[in-house]
Amino acid sequence: MITVNTIDELLKATSTFKGSVGFVPTMGALHEGHLSLIRQARKENDSVVVSIFVNPTQFLEGEDLDAYPRKEEADAKICELAGVDILFMPTAQMMYEKDELSIIAPAIRGFILEGTKRPGHFDGMLQIVMKLLNLIAYNKPSAFRAYFGKKDAQQLALITQMVKNYFINVQIVPCDIVRDKDGLALSSRNLYLSKEERVRALSLSRSLKRATELVMQKEFDTSTIITEMKKVLTEVEVEYVVLVNREFKPIEQVELGNTIILVAAKVGTTRLIDNLWI
Repeated sequence: MITVNTIDELLKATSTFKGSVGFVPTMGALHEGHLSLIRQARKENDSVVVSIFVNPTQFLEGEDLDAYPRKEEADAKICELAGVDILFMPTAQMMYEKDELSIIAPAIRGFILEGTKRPGHFDGMLQIVMKLLNLIAYNKPSAFRAYFGKKDAQQLALITQMVKNYFINVQIVPCDIVRDKDGLALSSRNLYLSKEERVRALSLSRSLKRATELVMQKEFDTSTIITEMKKVLTEVEVEYVVLVNREFKPIEQVELGNTIILVAAKVGTTRLIDNLWI
C-alpha cells in the first residue's frame, strides 16, 4: 500500500493503474462498516483507493469537528491489511482555497430531514465528494466505482443526484448497513456513547425491527408504523421518524421495493441516525 498526502502524489500514483478502480471515501476512525465497503471494492476492482479526510465544510458551528475521532495510524494499518492500494490523506489546505466555488444542495431534497437539522451540511459534503471523485477520475478515461453506505441514505441520494446532474463518469455503489452483534448500526460516533447510553441507543434498531414486523403483517399505513416505532423510542430524544420513497418524497403507504424508513435521535449529547430499506 502507498500512502499519499498531496494531490500531485495521488495523481502520480493513480496514473499507473490499469483496469477497474474502486474508491472508498471516509472520514477515518474506520470500523467494520468501512471495512465492508473496502472489501466490496477490493472484490470488484483491480485497484482500490481509500481517502481519509475529516471535511471541515460539512460540520456546522458547534458540532464535533475538533472532537471527531481521529486514528490515523490504526486506520492506515486497517487499510493495509484490507488490501488497499492507495491511501489518500490530504489536509484541508490542500483541498480548499480561501475563495472558491461552492456547491449548493438541491432546494427540496437537500433541506429536509438531515438538511433541516443541519443546514449547510450537505453543501459541504457534496463539495468534498465532487472534489474527491474528480481526483480519482483524473487518470481514468472510463467509469470507476465509488462505494457509499446506505446508513447515510439522504447523503447517498444526493451524491447519486449530483453525479447525474453534473455528468460525472462514476458508478455509485450503495452498500448495506453493517450492525454490531446487539443490532446498533456501526458509526464512528458510537465511540461517544457511555455504556448506559449505548443500551438506550439500541431502541433505534429495535424501532426498525418493529416496523419490519408490521410490514410483514401487511401493515402498510405509514402513520401507524410511525406511531408504533415511537412507542419503542421512549428512551431517546427523537428528532424524526419518517417513511419516504427512494426519491425522498413522503409516502402514506409503504411501497415494497421503494421505501426507506428513517429515524434520527439524540442519546445524551450524541446524535444517531439509522434506517431500513424495504
